[in-house]
Amino acid sequence: MKITLINFYSVIFIMLGVLLPGWVDAQEHLIPLGSAQHAPPERIVSLGGGVTEIIYALGQQHRLVGLDQSSIYPTEAQSLPSIGYYRSVPIEGVLQLKPDLVIASEQAGPRHALAQLSTLGLRIERVSDQPELDSLYKRIEQISEILGVAQRGQLMRDELEHKLAHSYHFSSHRPDAMMVVMRSGKLLGAGRDTAAAKVMELSALDNVLNDLSGYRPISAEIVSARLPSALIVTTLSVQAMGGITAVREHPALRHAPAAKSGQLIVLDDLLAQGLGPRLPLAIETVRQGLIEQ
Repeated sequence: MKITLINFYSVIFIMLGVLLPGWVDAQEHLIPLGSAQHAPPERIVSLGGGVTEIIYALGQQHRLVGLDQSSIYPTEAQSLPSIGYYRSVPIEGVLQLKPDLVIASEQAGPRHALAQLSTLGLRIERVSDQPELDSLYKRIEQISEILGVAQRGQLMRDELEHKLAHSYHFSSHRPDAMMVVMRSGKLLGAGRDTAAAKVMELSALDNVLNDLSGYRPISAEIVSARLPSALIVTTLSVQAMGGITAVREHPALRHAPAAKSGQLIVLDDLLAQGLGPRLPLAIETVRQGLIEQ
């Protein structure tokens, strides 16, 4: 009986020793940089297109073993195994790739899935991902430090700040604009507190949906009430709707001045909906589109 009790308590202590560290990490979510020393990661899963793009920009893509569906840039990233959407992370899908690190947008979830992965002993690093420039700069800093290439991260930030300083367009004339995306068969418009709204702001456009928060369904009534003179549509949305002509003739958009006058700009999905290292290109593309039309 004594041997049985000793074995029983030994198992309990071993289980606590395994589970408690993971439980603590799961509660912290955003782990402060420099808070612990880790071996250099060699098998990374990236959750979030804005995370993956920075990893590539830092030249660390050789460490990636998987990513999520929003990681559409650069094109070669799409050849890597996908675990699904970063807001609906499948535990089994991540574990199958045997990563030694998961770098996740703070928007990734559900939280209980990431907490469980951490409990199982997987290192999870969540990084800033808000629709603000400061968040972009912080994300670059965080990822570069996690990967041990902090100097490259600083150079990237310096170059980005320099380009943005020269790309920002100040004008007393700010066209009224709307950015729309097609998701699961629904046409949505980008309100405030979105990366799309920030792209429009930096491109010297007035977002006609700025009184709304997040992405909202778009109807003919909403468009008729706002009358945007410029319309920005993502590349995948144009494809889903059947081409540019179909976009102009869409029941919810056809009465907009933008659809009639030709001020319709097609923008890469990640450029439009994620603040990343190519933000200056997004601004330049929008401004050039307005000039040409």
